[in-house]
Amino acid sequence: MSDKTLEEGRTEDTNLIDALSERYLAYAMSTIMSRSLPDVRDGLKPVHRRIVYAMQLLKLDPNAGFKKCARIVGDVMGKFHPHGDSSIYEAMVRLAQDFATRYPVVEGQGNFGNIDGDNPAAMRYTESRLTEVAKALLAGIDEDAVDFRATYDGEENEPVVLPGGFPNLLANGAAGIAVGMATSIPPHNAGEVCAAAIHLINNPDASTADLLEHMPGPDFPTGGILMEDRAALIQAYETGRGGFRTRARWAVEQGRMGTWTIVITEIPYQVQKSRLIEQIAQLLEEKKLPLLADVRDESTEQVRLVLEPKNRGVEPEVLMETLFRATALESRFPLNMNVLTSDRTPRVLGLRDVLREWLAHRHEVLLRRSRHRLAAIERRLEILDGFIKVYLNLDEVIRIIRYEDEPKQELIRTFELTELQAESILNMRLRSLRKLEEMEIREEHAKLSAERDGLHALLGDEALRWVRITEEITATKEKFGSGALGDRRTTLGDAAPSISVSMEAFVEREAITVILSDKGWLRAVKGAVADPADLKFKEGDKLRALLPCETTDRLCLFATNGKSYTLKASDIPRGRGDGQTLRLLIELGDGEDVVRLFVHRDGQKKLVASSTGRGFLVATEELLAEKRTGRQILNVKPGDEAAFCIDVEGDHVAVVGENRKLLVFPLHQVPDMQRGQGVILQRYKDGGMRDVKVFALAEGLSWRLGEKTRTERLLTEWLGERAGAGRMVPNGFPKSGKFGA
Repeated sequence: MSDKTLEEGRTEDTNLIDALSERYLAYAMSTIMSRSLPDVRDGLKPVHRRIVYAMQLLKLDPNAGFKKCARIVGDVMGKFHPHGDSSIYEAMVRLAQDFATRYPVVEGQGNFGNIDGDNPAAMRYTESRLTEVAKALLAGIDEDAVDFRATYDGEENEPVVLPGGFPNLLANGAAGIAVGMATSIPPHNAGEVCAAAIHLINNPDASTADLLEHMPGPDFPTGGILMEDRAALIQAYETGRGGFRTRARWAVEQGRMGTWTIVITEIPYQVQKSRLIEQIAQLLEEKKLPLLADVRDESTEQVRLVLEPKNRGVEPEVLMETLFRATALESRFPLNMNVLTSDRTPRVLGLRDVLREWLAHRHEVLLRRSRHRLAAIERRLEILDGFIKVYLNLDEVIRIIRYEDEPKQELIRTFELTELQAESILNMRLRSLRKLEEMEIREEHAKLSAERDGLHALLGDEALRWVRITEEITATKEKFGSGALGDRRTTLGDAAPSISVSMEAFVEREAITVILSDKGWLRAVKGAVADPADLKFKEGDKLRALLPCETTDRLCLFATNGKSYTLKASDIPRGRGDGQTLRLLIELGDGEDVVRLFVHRDGQKKLVASSTGRGFLVATEELLAEKRTGRQILNVKPGDEAAFCIDVEGDHVAVVGENRKLLVFPLHQVPDMQRGQGVILQRYKDGGMRDVKVFALAEGLSWRLGEKTRTERLLTEWLGERAGAGRMVPNGFPKSGKFGA
């Protein structure tokens, strides 16, 4: 329980939870309304609004001299903002940083920090003044354009909101975290925002998609490339929630001897360059960027980061894709258009509603300024009417002033003047009685009368008011929508392309030769093997296969257990040693052996078969296996084993059994499968299959006989259907029963 002290001095018991809830709610509302969320009308939080207004009172116009920031911060803190000086100075610094604010509201002189994240100098060393953007935001503030309220100590008055002649909320964006809610609005191009607002005035029912034709997306002060498709942008701006993915701008610079580097000239918004370089350097040290050799910062006032690839064979797009995935060179800026509306209610608004709120505010400002100006004109015309009467009766007026005891009342009675007219006549200087002054007064009267008629017409016709607002926004667009400040900086791109980054991209491409021994030892040597006889093996071992390939290749190994295994050529040990046994690279059981080792190529087919004569065709893509355990392709029964994995190049299949019978049949009779026992290729009473070959019938069937090659073209005798028994091999066929022997 807690005691609640009353004004009468009495105490009253209240629940602690009620007391906490009441105080926390007050704190939450104060944070939401007075600190963290921007007003939709001028796009400013209270601290920013107070800074701009205090600088206006100090007459720090764009053409005036600079004043010390310490003086400005002191005025803001002492008169308007009951918080610490450091928070005020940090807010003012951000308004002056051209890499943080798209259209700076404050012009700084001195060290105001940089894109590396270095802190600004102390406020006693820096100076500042307002910019033309701030001038546009303040235009009309002394013409009753907005309401004022008492400051925290009641000694001064401050504006509730600025007139907002510049579309600051969308142009400069906003970010803040309140209690239970937050806001995040990216900056946009002011010229494009104005164009969208004008389109909305002319087409009140315009859709979000229509508005995005004029304002196609964020425009960050640091540039970069926006990587979002149009559908995602429409969805985000329609709901007021979403996000925008941006990437650094980069280009390839060619060097000598075919070398090249990547130069980054723009980085994503709110990414500190120094931390970005530290992040890349750390990933390099941890060997998580295998395609990158080095990073250098050659920046001056312009960003210039130089990235050196590991080797010339690396594709620039692939290198940048790895960096985009691992570093802040690609970042996502959230969109959460949570703002305070004109009735001071926090709401998430879509693009149309944000523009409508700003236009409604501009309409209200126009009405109030017009009424204020009309009242001033009416007062001045009243005075001028009195002056004209003076000139018509100048001698009588002089007599009354010289001889009457109460000249003011006598002037009012004689000439039927008002109090204001009589007072103005009495305060008139003698030199104003010259004839030229009378002509000037009549000209001023005519001019003000015409302006009064125009204001009456404007206040009486809403269509005229929207024409005037359109003219004002057009002038703002022309002033801030082009030139060095107004040109679009962020390039609009589509959604990020899908670039496949395979592991081969991380390996330097070079030619090697893979050596497989009879006992299953595997190693690789650089380049080609000139003479296989010079290769050395362990005692009792010998060469089984030489396989020329490249380090970026994948190797397929087909084993007697019917499984296919995948090896990366870059992982095979290199050097002069014996290499590494296969059983450390793949899970190959005792008694299981290698049928064939070959380089994987997409789009090819292999014929796999068992020793009993069953087999099928399989695509090489199906032979790839991600695990050490391999992938089962050919199912073999106990006592049987996979014996063949041959290339498919031709239109017929020749099968020789251990019984020395040959069968030739069309290739199309062998099915394509991914896994299974396959079909019978040749039928046997006893024994199994000795060899199999795929060939082109038109070219004949060839086999090796010693050092010579023999080709049999008349194969009618052996042609048949798959699963037949076949006939005895032709004369001259090798005694081994194999085509290659």
